Amino acid sequence: MIRFEQVTKRYPDGTTAVDDLSFEVAEGELVTLVGPSGCGKTTTMMMVNRLIEPSAGRIFVEGADIATVDPVRLRRRIGYVIQQVGLFPHRTVLDNTATVPALLGWKRAKARARAAELLDLVGLDPTTYGTRYPEQLSGGQRQRVGVARALAADPPVLLMDEPFGAVDPVVREQLQDEFLRMQAAVRKTVLLVTHDIEEAVRLGDRIAVYGQGRIEQFDTPGTVLGAPATPYVASFVGADRGLKRLSVTTIEPDDLEQPPVARLDEPAERAVERLRAERARWAVVLDADGDLRGWVGIDELTAGGTVGELTHRMTAWVPVGTPLKQAFGVMLQYDAGWVAVVDGARFLGVLTPAKLHEALRRSVDADARGVARGQVSFDSVSDA
Repeated sequence: MIRFEQVTKRYPDGTTAVDDLSFEVAEGELVTLVGPSGCGKTTTMMMVNRLIEPSAGRIFVEGADIATVDPVRLRRRIGYVIQQVGLFPHRTVLDNTATVPALLGWKRAKARARAAELLDLVGLDPTTYGTRYPEQLSGGQRQRVGVARALAADPPVLLMDEPFGAVDPVVREQLQDEFLRMQAAVRKTVLLVTHDIEEAVRLGDRIAVYGQGRIEQFDTPGTVLGAPATPYVASFVGADRGLKRLSVTTIEPDDLEQPPVARLDEPAERAVERLRAERARWAVVLDADGDLRGWVGIDELTAGGTVGELTHRMTAWVPVGTPLKQAFGVMLQYDAGWVAVVDGARFLGVLTPAKLHEALRRSVDADARGVARGQVSFDSVSDA
């Protein structure tokens, strides 16, 4: 979808912003360009829509050399989101969103209908926000409008320059979540510039880590964090890269332990006998379909009755596929020694701190060996 071939950008004063850059971005892929200020990442992105012209080399979008394409026509086919948003203050949110379709000659009704559809996609009800003006929106809402406007003409490529950098950390995380949800639905080819390695790791299918005008490593977030290609990359991603990797390592069924189980309609006395035989103090409670219904302690069960009458609500649970970081956060939030893991409502097992550590080690080892994570196993964490 996007291909750089030996691209260089050198300014008249001799400054080389980008030096002999070659890489490809696949269709539907989200690639984050990350690095310190002045490293060339924004220059790289702006050469894609010819806001900056390269000094040497060629750039292709959808197989076409962009040097042969009219710049105005090119830009109307590429969505562009910047940190400052750049909404027109005198136009409503709906009309701001419909800007590019209008420039392309769409009929007003069609352009506004598309704008309303996109506002809904980014989480802004068009009936509520469509008639408002930018000054009536929060910073996060304006940023959502900026994303909607960039997508309004259904461009195949989306360029994003520090799109969430101007909002506070809480809103930034909400916007990132919303953008990931939206990207899963529309699957645009995205280049996103950021200086924040955690944002790059969280959002990117792959990450390009920039040194000075060059890409030092171009790989998946897990590989960049688990196997930095150079000392520079290791330094840039930080000594806490193992903690960052928790964000991109998800829970798999093989990561789970199987605790004692009690059934909802089971007599308490029978459950007590089984827990004592297993030397356990608690059990996960399931219904007849294997769905998670809660947990129960052995002390409560001695009161008699049925398990269902004594069951506590399960608060510490996450879906399978949840990042390990989120699961760890749930453990801390509820001061729990484990979290239950479900597929829909069906109980799969529990993730303990030891199993979380083991899952992280297997993920790192799998990347280092170039094998699937399921092919790596450890007898126990203590064997490390």
